[in-house]
Amino acid sequence: MSNTIVPAKKNLSKGSSSENKTSMKGLVYNGPGKIEYKEIPRPEVKKPTDAIVKIIKTTICGTDLGILHGKTPSVKPGTTLGHEGVGIIEEVGTGVRNFKKGDRVIISCITACGSCEYCKKQMYGHCKDGGWILGNLINGTQAEYVRIPHADNSLYIAPEDVDDEALVMLSDILPTGHEMGVINGCVKPGDTIAIVGAGPIGMSALLTAQFYSPAKIYMIDLDDNRLELAKKWGATDTINSGLEDAAKMILSETADGVDVAIEAVGAPATFNICQQIVRPGGHIANIGVHGKSVDLQIQDLWIQNITITMGLVNTNTTPMLLKTVTSGKIQAEQLITHHFKLDEIIRAYEVFGNAAEEKALKIILTN
Repeated sequence: MSNTIVPAKKNLSKGSSSENKTSMKGLVYNGPGKIEYKEIPRPEVKKPTDAIVKIIKTTICGTDLGILHGKTPSVKPGTTLGHEGVGIIEEVGTGVRNFKKGDRVIISCITACGSCEYCKKQMYGHCKDGGWILGNLINGTQAEYVRIPHADNSLYIAPEDVDDEALVMLSDILPTGHEMGVINGCVKPGDTIAIVGAGPIGMSALLTAQFYSPAKIYMIDLDDNRLELAKKWGATDTINSGLEDAAKMILSETADGVDVAIEAVGAPATFNICQQIVRPGGHIANIGVHGKSVDLQIQDLWIQNITITMGLVNTNTTPMLLKTVTSGKIQAEQLITHHFKLDEIIRAYEVFGNAAEEKALKIILTN
């Protein structure tokens, strides 16, 4: 990926920093199993619609772990990882209208041009000049600075009275859990739902599902610590699938399964649990990122009128979720369990990669 410096004569930026630094520190992916925190070129404005943001807080996503494990071949060696964060705008291109230097902003994990066919359908995840590109196709947010293309449609002003750490949860996990799990699963008042996977995304689905007043929420996981937190945050029932047969238990406690089964891991075993517990006319909403195929039990599901959904978050509900966090309806900061400085990011990856033993959910990295 190119880090070509834009010649000054193009005059694409306004509000330039007087520091004129040409390098910074960032977390670089060097191939499966290899990451390095090192000196890299500092980003500069390449197009009039760009903004350069100085990172205040960022985090590590399960998707980043997937990249590290070779699960996402689109990420090439040399890429700076990360797609979440809150920061201060350092510089904006001449075409940026809604932001200026000094603005405190939330960075969306999805970049949107706002004008292509998909953006007009609010399918920002499939933007023809964006989508999930940060920390994937271009350098991301696990660095001191990041370049944000299409800044007007890919940043949000951070409310003054809301903590930065809570706002980081709006970059990705809250809209992903809400859109891909709850909305795609068509959760309705009175439904019985099951969330398979009590990691950050599963917990986000748990928090946002309660907007729609389901009658019962099962949380299924292997980690008793996470299950205990899920019970505290609104799950009516928890099941440790390493100790109990989750499908058998749910089928014995319900008439014929759950209305909505939300897969929040990205593994064949967890997807299979969803297939086993969904009732006729129900929904399987897949949130998890799968690195290999699953065994679709179509011979059993076709006759049950099952709807299966999956996909990449669009972040079209981020403005609404921002209001819920600002009002205190969702206390997003409760998802955070660990704090590190940005230059401790290698250790942070180790902790997040060993989440069960470390009792980790979301990690905050401070620049």
